[in-house]
Amino acid sequence: MTSPRTTLSLVDTDPAELAVDAIVIGVHSQTGEQAATNGLAGTLLLASGAESIAAAFDGKLTETLALLGATGGPGEVIKLATLGTITAPVVAAVGLGPEPSGAAPDPEALRRAAGGAVRALAGASRVAMALPLPDDADAPAALRAVAEGSLLGSYRFAGYKTRPQPARREPVAEVLVAVPDANDSTAQAEVARATAVVGAVLTSRDWVNTAPNELRPPAFAEAVVAAAREAGLDVEVLDEAALKAGGYGGIIAVGQGSEAPPRLVKLTYTPEGGGTGKRVALVGKGITFDTGGISIKPAQGMWEMKSDMAGAAAVGAAMLAVAALKPSVAVSGYLPMAENMPSGTSYRPGDVISMYSGKKVEVLNTDAEGRMILADAIARACEDGCDYLFETSTLTGGQVISLGKRIAGVMGTPELCERVRTAGDAVGEPTWPMPLPDDVRKGMDSDVADISQVNAGMDRAGHMLQGGVFLREFVTEDVAWAHIDIAGPGYHSGEPTGYWAKGGTGVPVRTLVQLVEDVAANG
Repeated sequence: MTSPRTTLSLVDTDPAELAVDAIVIGVHSQTGEQAATNGLAGTLLLASGAESIAAAFDGKLTETLALLGATGGPGEVIKLATLGTITAPVVAAVGLGPEPSGAAPDPEALRRAAGGAVRALAGASRVAMALPLPDDADAPAALRAVAEGSLLGSYRFAGYKTRPQPARREPVAEVLVAVPDANDSTAQAEVARATAVVGAVLTSRDWVNTAPNELRPPAFAEAVVAAAREAGLDVEVLDEAALKAGGYGGIIAVGQGSEAPPRLVKLTYTPEGGGTGKRVALVGKGITFDTGGISIKPAQGMWEMKSDMAGAAAVGAAMLAVAALKPSVAVSGYLPMAENMPSGTSYRPGDVISMYSGKKVEVLNTDAEGRMILADAIARACEDGCDYLFETSTLTGGQVISLGKRIAGVMGTPELCERVRTAGDAVGEPTWPMPLPDDVRKGMDSDVADISQVNAGMDRAGHMLQGGVFLREFVTEDVAWAHIDIAGPGYHSGEPTGYWAKGGTGVPVRTLVQLVEDVAANG
């Protein structure tokens, strides 16, 4: 598992006296009415945690920051030389948005603020966080958010450049988080958990960002297996011969157009003493590159199709976090891997494929390949036995059209979809439940097979829902399931923002870990 390049620890020293290169404080924006009443100095509100620093500036800190252009808006970072007023030579004020009314700071606002500040302070060796942390039941969630944001914000993919980049500043090496009691066991546990979970997220990001010529299915399988064995997970790998012998028609069909053969990797975590007796299955789409096959994609933007394995990367990485956190529930991860390429051996529109479950699928579009490999993996997971099944994939462009680049779509058993939404909100990876209408299923009736792979009229209406409806056909009735479509949030093509770097985001690793822990605690 990739270790965060930044180390993180707790301190209970007065922030104004910390020997660091920079100290991060939070500032809130005010409403226009408040600013008009308070004047220039009142356009910002200092967040809690930085009182001693404000005192060292004789109460002029917010006024000075406002003169420098600070507004307190989310994501904004303003740096100010301290000129010896405090030990740290630089104060970095990060915007937290409007001050919460009688409530604890929003964990996601803290997470994004910490990430943005650490990224903006690249080149500094040692940075302290004096962000607002409540002293009540909300304290662990706030501390977790600051810790995760700090570690995620320092991420940088190693890349392939052969020449040094002179203007490229190294990520922050160490982050100190100011807390009331650095020896508090709950606070220490939150730091340990954040380090483990962020390590998994960074592993997922590294896999997604790797060039597709270096991470074809066999190589991807080897990378996952090596990390899983090091983490102590049980591993099973099916190569192309085993897949053919086992009847995994969907995985074989998609992978047969490439000279790099497909794989199915299963990772298993077994808790000591058997745990709660409940079983969780995680399934992730692992298309290491998607040309669309015979139904080839447009050239523009196709290079981002290296990220079409983000679902499998998230599942593999989540299993590493599970191994580290040791929840009291059995978890298995299923990673079907294939490369969707056009060639003389590719599967074709019009083919009828015999799936692992025994169902026959009529192929109408080879660019709807993800659901083919997922269907086989889902059927295998149900056959092995599970009570809850969470599947995630960069499945449809319809998800981006419907919900944008930050919110994933979730479909499946209503109660489980709501649990996914709750878990996603808790960790800052929002999802939105979507329906699986009967009329969408009717449009996927086939004249020659049990179901067609897409709408028979090639109609893109309800495109995201078609993917969910298809996958539902391969989930057994006794299994509660949820399909999480991360076509948008799985890969960030814009400039870095908050704790997201450009490229793989690691979504939804943290949601999956949260769900596993929820099942362990609540069934």
